[in-house]
Amino acid sequence: MLFDSHIHTEFSADSEMKARDALARAEALGIGLVFTEHIDFSYQGKLSFIFSPEEYWAAYEPLRGERLSLGVELGMVPGELDMAKEFLARAPFDEVIGSIHLIDGGDIYEPSTYEGKTQTEVYRRYFTLMRDMVRQNPYIDTLAHIDYIARYAPYEQSSIVYADWQEEIDEVLRALIETDTAIEINTRRFDDRLAMKELAPIYRRYAELGGQYVTIGSDAHRSENVGAYLALAAQMAEAYDLSAVTFCGRKRVKAV
Repeated sequence: MLFDSHIHTEFSADSEMKARDALARAEALGIGLVFTEHIDFSYQGKLSFIFSPEEYWAAYEPLRGERLSLGVELGMVPGELDMAKEFLARAPFDEVIGSIHLIDGGDIYEPSTYEGKTQTEVYRRYFTLMRDMVRQNPYIDTLAHIDYIARYAPYEQSSIVYADWQEEIDEVLRALIETDTAIEINTRRFDDRLAMKELAPIYRRYAELGGQYVTIGSDAHRSENVGAYLALAAQMAEAYDLSAVTFCGRKRVKAV
């Protein structure tokens, strides 16, 4: 069964999606889900991306089963390893996604993060931070949306083009392989076929370097987006002989 391994319900501060609506959509599509609620300790914006693992588990554990696993999307920030370990010990999560949402305290979503900085400066720091956080946070199971910054960066050409950032991206990919961490094919930008085409060389290169495992996730915050473009992502994985997996009890499980 194909799994959408990146889903946000109302336990995430930026989502109001009900679990029942996500599950109904998944059942209609014939797919499985992993709920991956946001935890970002250092976020200083209008929302608070912190939730109680105990309350989360109490609410959703009765729903957990063949079609649903329970995970978390952890914003990785230097110096927060102990906080992350303590948080993760409070519930038996199935999957831990590692993400870069902040660059040296600046929210990637906010235009102010880019003020007075060139694209080269910001993107190079983004990838360097990503590489370092993968190495310093060995508890994550998969790295989310390598192209996250392309959603919000205010530059004329914000997309992640592998040829432009080959050295930096290769360092991230090598860190994933050396730490036995999967990489996510995030379908959030797959409505833009050019963006999807630009992402493909990253996964091809991951395979060339010896990478094997990908998770697939829509990053849905609304029920109508659950499962979006998962089939296309599965085709991309297959094209590069990558194994699509999900996680149950922090162990890899074949997802297709």
